[in-house]
Amino acid sequence: MGIRIDSASAFAGAIISPYYDSLLVKIIAHAKNHPMACAKMIRALKEFRIRGVKTNIPFLINVLENEQFLKGAVDTSFIDTNPQLFLFKPTQNRAQKLLYYLGHVMVNGPSTPLGTTLPPAQITPTVPPHSEGTPQSGWRDVLLKEGAKGFAKKIRAHKGLLLMDTTMRDAHQSLLATRVRTYDLKRIAPFVAHSFPQMFSLENWGGATFDVAMRFLHECPWERLDALRKEVPNIPFQMLLRGANGVGYTNYPDNAVFKFCELSVKYGMDIFRVFDSLNYLPNLIVGMEAAGEAGGVVEAAISYTGDVSDPSRTKYSLKYYTDLATELIKAGTHILSIKDMAGVLRPEAAKILIDAIRQKHPDVPIHLHTHDTAGAGVATILAAAEKGADIVDVAVDSMSGMTSQPSMGAVVASLKNSPRDTGIDMEKIFQYSAYWEQARQLYAPFECTVTMKSGNSDVYVNEIPGGQYTNLQFQAHSLGLGDQFEEIKRVYTQANQLLGDLIKVTPSSKIVGDLAQFMVQNKLTPQMVVERAEELSFPSSVVEFFQGHVGEPYGGFPEPLRTKILKGKPTVKGRPGASMKPIDFDQLRKDLEEKHGSRVRECDVLSASMYPKVLDEFLDFHGLFGPVECFDTRTFFVGPKIAENLVVEIEKGKTLHIKPLAVTDINSKGEREVFFELNGQLRSVMVKDKTAQKDMKVHPKAQRGQKGSIGAPMPGTIIDVKVKLGDRVEKGAPIVVMSAMKMETVVTAPVSGRIKFIAVSVGLKLEGDDLLVEIE
Repeated sequence: MGIRIDSASAFAGAIISPYYDSLLVKIIAHAKNHPMACAKMIRALKEFRIRGVKTNIPFLINVLENEQFLKGAVDTSFIDTNPQLFLFKPTQNRAQKLLYYLGHVMVNGPSTPLGTTLPPAQITPTVPPHSEGTPQSGWRDVLLKEGAKGFAKKIRAHKGLLLMDTTMRDAHQSLLATRVRTYDLKRIAPFVAHSFPQMFSLENWGGATFDVAMRFLHECPWERLDALRKEVPNIPFQMLLRGANGVGYTNYPDNAVFKFCELSVKYGMDIFRVFDSLNYLPNLIVGMEAAGEAGGVVEAAISYTGDVSDPSRTKYSLKYYTDLATELIKAGTHILSIKDMAGVLRPEAAKILIDAIRQKHPDVPIHLHTHDTAGAGVATILAAAEKGADIVDVAVDSMSGMTSQPSMGAVVASLKNSPRDTGIDMEKIFQYSAYWEQARQLYAPFECTVTMKSGNSDVYVNEIPGGQYTNLQFQAHSLGLGDQFEEIKRVYTQANQLLGDLIKVTPSSKIVGDLAQFMVQNKLTPQMVVERAEELSFPSSVVEFFQGHVGEPYGGFPEPLRTKILKGKPTVKGRPGASMKPIDFDQLRKDLEEKHGSRVRECDVLSASMYPKVLDEFLDFHGLFGPVECFDTRTFFVGPKIAENLVVEIEKGKTLHIKPLAVTDINSKGEREVFFELNGQLRSVMVKDKTAQKDMKVHPKAQRGQKGSIGAPMPGTIIDVKVKLGDRVEKGAPIVVMSAMKMETVVTAPVSGRIKFIAVSVGLKLEGDDLLVEIE
């Protein structure tokens, strides 16, 4: 091998005292020539793992990689004239970090909250066999050759019905609380590329998947997009862009949206479905222009609500939709999308709407998106296809139905041997579905079917979007309102009317949902909301909506509710992003590097522009626990069993073999030592036992009937305290900001007075009615 090691005070497992001899070990490398000897020495040095004491390994590696040293042209001034030798690259230390993550989960439980008591199944989903090599050319090849406009013409010239597969985004967002990991998407991606070259697109990014990836799955959404692009070169990727909201829940400066789209295309995105939660045209156009300038295909979406087949539903009429379609086509959309986010587009209404748009705009491709909540999704798709829709959204069978999209297999089979035949092989669908039927069992903790056993036609009344339906249900259970979900759905309808009968899709649907949960939690009727609006502490999303931070709803804001809720707060007129100061991306990067070091990437800067706190927490998590996305899904969620053999590929050619051996009893510091075998060597990590370290404390409750005794309006976490002891506050002044899931609520003073007592601090978790502040 040409490597000799003479040990001094170091050996495997050795513990070095504070008085150690500075020579731990001596290495001698031998080869035919100097550069080859250096290469062997570098490899040997990189294999060393020394913890707890500083070593000169980084310095030695810099010397051995130096061009001048490799040529042998050095003298006694070599170090003085090469100060870069002391610029050390920080080691990744990935293996140790991953062991610490496993130990943390084994001692303290899952790092991401589990929604149900069901555990992930002990299963490795079987990937169906598929061809090797380059997959058959598909619609992405058409796009790359023809450009966006030529691509749109080819779509209109195509006779069969084209399908977009939502399995990799909206399907699991609707059924599994958006918790599907890149690990499972990447495994099935090559099969999809080889089996479905006829697929119009794969929806695999945007919407809630962006922040959930960082927030709960502790993985980078940009890395997901890049990884899937490498596996699927032939099928266009499609994402959901919330217009001027980007992939967030509020408006951002225009340059943030433009820069986001530019980087998305670089990472492999092709088609941008651009929508606005209120169908507010100025916000839509910002997203369209951003996607178009980035080189993407623009698919402007009309968010659908109401019922164009019912003459009594006059607010959102057929004319409203056809006029909006005309405006979007004038603005330059390549494809027109009908986004039926709640699945309320009935078959007859689909015929009326698609036919009206097709007659008016014969050259523009029409793409229909719907959900199957009521169970009529396939019928709606077939009706739309009959009237000239070019593309429809489906999910693979085992990930379809209920709040997800209609079944891919059902649509393909229904059109077999017809003029709109999709040309997709049913056998391939069966194999694809079998994979997801197994993979879905890994996500049992987030299964919507725990509480939702079937679709529900009450969606025609409450109009809750499919993705929100399960998120709202999950959120209700987390807030202790699970037994009141039927009531929440009923109140959701009331909240929608209070807000003026909105187009309901993220973030406007979240605003309606937040108000509904607030009403249920506080036992408020619509009349009580209006009468007591001036004294109630509404969720922040509701207040910001009435301020105009989301945009202007069709038909205007409802009065006098708006005036009562705002209590004189400033309002935004026109498009919110137009008055926002552009983001200084250079400064943002500097700020991030100050907190997280030089490992900050361009994509991290873009993530921070929309989710600053989430990105900070994500980078902190990765700095502590390493690339946890490398673990299989069951291990990631609930950790391994003792003596279970784990094979973890941290990058191509680098595989870790890990076996948990034991967890010790707790020590005097409240820690447990977790022992592992890593690549045949004994390793251990010390993990703080959070349960053992907790002091039992009972938080006081607010005194009922005393206006100065302010209690938490709902369970949640304190994220900001706006007052100090002794402060003088006026009625309506902000006191505390609370967060429950993604919903923030500013609690305001119900009376004027002096702060007598503060019972909370930032980070404290509270139950409903727990005391916040006392005012005298």
